Amino acid sequence: MSMSTRAAIAASIAYDTIMVFEGQFTDHILPDQIHKINLSFLSPRMRREYGGCAGNIAYNYALLGGEAVPMGMVGDDFGPYREHYQRCGIDQRAIRVAADSYTAQCFIVTDLSNNQLAGFHPGAMGRSAEIALAEAGEVAVGLVGPDAPDAMQQHSREMAEAGLPFILDPGQNIVLFSGEQLLEMIDRAPVLVCNDYEAELICDKTGLTLAELAARVDTLIVTRGAEGSIVWQKGTEHAIAPVPAAAVKDPTGCGDAYRAGLLLAMATGRPLLDGARLGSVLGSIKIAVQGCQNHRPTREEIRAQFEQHYGAWPF
Repeated sequence: MSMSTRAAIAASIAYDTIMVFEGQFTDHILPDQIHKINLSFLSPRMRREYGGCAGNIAYNYALLGGEAVPMGMVGDDFGPYREHYQRCGIDQRAIRVAADSYTAQCFIVTDLSNNQLAGFHPGAMGRSAEIALAEAGEVAVGLVGPDAPDAMQQHSREMAEAGLPFILDPGQNIVLFSGEQLLEMIDRAPVLVCNDYEAELICDKTGLTLAELAARVDTLIVTRGAEGSIVWQKGTEHAIAPVPAAAVKDPTGCGDAYRAGLLLAMATGRPLLDGARLGSVLGSIKIAVQGCQNHRPTREEIRAQFEQHYGAWPF
């Protein structure tokens, strides 16, 4: 990969704190007292993970040999994450610290049936619109993912005005926009990526069919978990076969691993179908490991997996 693979990745950077309650939530919820819930769950096991969409995509992009430039506002507590990124060789020029704020964080309690209770504190992420695309320096490609809504609108506008090929990945933030606002961002983006549930949400909000949505962008990619993904280009639908995982331990962050593959294809001028295949390989590696940034495959291992499932290595 001799050409520049620098990618501006504008999305959330967050900590995930996960606690495990060694019982069932349902055993502690009294149906006749549902109007006044006051519960406490003793959770002997706890772990803190590095997360956020920009955080995860940048990590996976670096695993592929790409030069990631995550863009995001973080808090005074970013120190451990910064050191982690330094170890990964990730460019932090477009990460800014908002004084007297916390980095965005998600607190999750799960029970033994994998039911979840979660609370999300956006913290410094709420000020991400203060970071301009120019702070990432010269880049070859971009991605706009879940972030503060005004930041997503601004960064998609800046990338379009700069003529930068970029991916729009609105994710869980689809619900925060009107149909009109979504279409404004979609019409700026050459590539739109979402999972099957999110695709339905976008269609519902905009009043478009999936075919009409695909016609508004150069490429529409819809991921379908263990069923693989679909890539729409120029009216043609391409099915990308899934890569079976060695184990299924934690699906969180698999979509972010997939998006790193798409970015590398865009940055190196390869077909996005190859990027989707590479993303599928990386997603299958990630799902076998707990946490979003704990898988550490070598590039040789990634290549071997690709060749085993899809044939000749195109990168």
